[in-house]
Amino acid sequence: MKCPFCGSLNNKVLDSRVSREGSAVRRRRLCPACNNRFTTYEKVEEQTPILIKRDGRREIYNRDKLKRGIMMATQKRPVAIATIDTFIEETERRLQDSNYKEVSTSELGERVMDFLKNTDLVAYIRFASVYKNFNLVDDFEREAREAKEESHGSGKARSK
Repeated sequence: MKCPFCGSLNNKVLDSRVSREGSAVRRRRLCPACNNRFTTYEKVEEQTPILIKRDGRREIYNRDKLKRGIMMATQKRPVAIATIDTFIEETERRLQDSNYKEVSTSELGERVMDFLKNTDLVAYIRFASVYKNFNLVDDFEREAREAKEESHGSGKARSK
């Protein structure tokens, strides 16, 4: 492992621990060349499907891009980051377990919309406005009315 401070390839592991989720190994390292300590994470490389965009282009699944979109929708809303991370981990697990080589972005988008609809209606409307490409105020009003009616019927979604 290359030292991020001096570039030396000679370093030693001081401590190894399994992460809380059990999905990675955290290693504390010491570089004898510059005496600096640094942390590395070892994780199993998992095969996620290729995403098929609406226009037919194919794109490699990007966890950060998915999280960024959800974080933008939930900005300044009472949605815990741990809740978002759990949703993303469950979604990735489902994608890997499905054994599909390719998945449409619309399928992934619908999963995100279901999650947000059941978590926070305001975040749901924010995400839906981009995902469904709202152009008119009427689009917002219709979607908000439908989501509100659904949430009153199921008692699931919240917005504060």
